Amino acid sequence: MNIDFLFTIESWNTEQERSLAVTNIFELVQRDMILGSEQHRASFTVLKAPDWVNVMALTKDQKVILVEQYRYGIQAPTLELPGGVCDPGELPLETSKRELLEETGYISEEWVSLGKVSSNPAMQDNYTHSFLALNCEKVAEQKLDGNERIYVHLIPVAQFLDNVESGIIHHALVAATTAKYLLHLRD
Repeated sequence: MNIDFLFTIESWNTEQERSLAVTNIFELVQRDMILGSEQHRASFTVLKAPDWVNVMALTKDQKVILVEQYRYGIQAPTLELPGGVCDPGELPLETSKRELLEETGYISEEWVSLGKVSSNPAMQDNYTHSFLALNCEKVAEQKLDGNERIYVHLIPVAQFLDNVESGIIHHALVAATTAKYLLHLRD
């Protein structure tokens, strides 16, 4: 189902943008912007980031491939879908295939795009692309970077959905990919 929506709110225009800080993932910028109809000016802080991916990966026996890892922001372990950052020049599908293999050792020959969501449009400029990988098979061991410690879990789809509903799985972008997956099933 494709329903068009016509946005009618006036867009702000950037007059100037300057970098405040650069990290290995984000660039913090200040945007001086104007709302033309009112000649109203304001400054906004924005995190510029590369696009990300999340993969709803299902094995042949309909188990969801999940990754358990420690997240430094909330200082706690999480249970998530495989995913990661798009490297420069890398298409989201390529990133999805790479991240699934690196984080879990699984591959798939059947990929479906579930669309994209704004990661956090109030303060970030990037998108998260969601993909469905079907009939995944384990072909390798994990290939983790130096700071990654990831445990792989396979759980039935119904249990996965229960874990999202209960809050055991609480990553917002994983919940978004889950919603995209459920909408895909509806079609």
